[in-house]
Amino acid sequence: MASESRSEVGAGIPETARPIRGLSSPLHPVSDTDQPEYETLQRMKSWLWVAVALAAAVSSPSAQSSAIATSEHKVRVVSRVPSLAGQTVELYVRERFRQGAPAVPSADRVVLFVHGAGTPAEVAFDVPRADYSWMAYLADAGFVVYAMDASGYGRSVRPPPMHDPCNLSQEQQKQFIPALIPAPCAASYPGQVTTIASDWHDIDTVVDYIRATRKVERVSLVAWSLGGPRAGGYAAQHPEKVHRLVLLSPAYNRDTRSEPPTLPSPGTVFNTQSRAEFDANWDRQVGCPNQVDPAVRDVVWTEMLASDPVGSKWGPGVRRAPNTTTWGWNGEMIGRVRAPTLMVAAALDRQVPPDRVKAAFSDLGASDKVLLDLGCASHNALWEANRLLLFAASRDWLASGTVNGARQGVVTMGHPKPE
Repeated sequence: MASESRSEVGAGIPETARPIRGLSSPLHPVSDTDQPEYETLQRMKSWLWVAVALAAAVSSPSAQSSAIATSEHKVRVVSRVPSLAGQTVELYVRERFRQGAPAVPSADRVVLFVHGAGTPAEVAFDVPRADYSWMAYLADAGFVVYAMDASGYGRSVRPPPMHDPCNLSQEQQKQFIPALIPAPCAASYPGQVTTIASDWHDIDTVVDYIRATRKVERVSLVAWSLGGPRAGGYAAQHPEKVHRLVLLSPAYNRDTRSEPPTLPSPGTVFNTQSRAEFDANWDRQVGCPNQVDPAVRDVVWTEMLASDPVGSKWGPGVRRAPNTTTWGWNGEMIGRVRAPTLMVAAALDRQVPPDRVKAAFSDLGASDKVLLDLGCASHNALWEANRLLLFAASRDWLASGTVNGARQGVVTMGHPKPE
């Protein structure tokens, strides 16, 4: 499949890479025993690790804003989205890297971020505020970092049915009457607009583009929410291309059907989210003091609308996302994943509850696997107070395959200290 970049690539580093917008950088234990002495020692070790991780994050170089560059790519893919099947379309890919880094990075230093069901990758993982960019954090640690928007998201191709508000549910249409549509209307497309298979195909195209550009055999994947089935399912099918995995709150149901339904699958074509819905969904998952900086919500929402010039003009401004038909990411498929995997369960997550993540972790086939139990964290943990614990754990896992010295088991951190 043909691929192209908006940047000219010379010696592996895009010449037109530009500095990111003003990102400055301040920059309970693994336990499989009930012995009290062991638990006390491990708790001390865990809290020491947390303190070191936070100190490292806070003390990272203040020159990060000038040292970390950004390049934007458009990667061509022959689409497998049902309404675009066979057409050559473009996927948006953002790259973050340290200026002056080797043109051919180490094999374990190339990372691709994969987004979830609603928020595009560049919005989710590259928040332009202080130390909130997960991409910049890893780039500052010496990784070459990419993030991709799958078809239907952000700055990638939008299937034509997503431009018709009649393809929303009847309930969501109401907010656009009469400003956008005069009355409720029938859908012009017969079902959900993208599929997990089209997502896997998009990921494969971008992975191959990165492998060719950076001259590496394998890429590590970091994914969030529905990105779990996307990245994890991809790793199960292409083990030769995946180095390590980090899965934050991965969606999972071990009984998901293995075979695809008839496509397009009946259902609403796409959905929208307003600022009020965005805030309400987050508010119901806040349970700790100072868990969320209100100013960060404004930054994320501003970036959300900037990624969707069409949706930003619908009513007060909304984020559009495709409804995706899924299958395959079940007990059998996750059992085939062999890439060393860090899974993160956010303690306050009400979208993918911790028990769901623990089930996925139990079924995961990888021999090296760690479950991070992250306290005072919601589904939006990457934008919250304990984000630096998450970022540091991902950095260590991607670099060495360990968190807090562990290659297997459960690591607990970020929970309130006992009284």
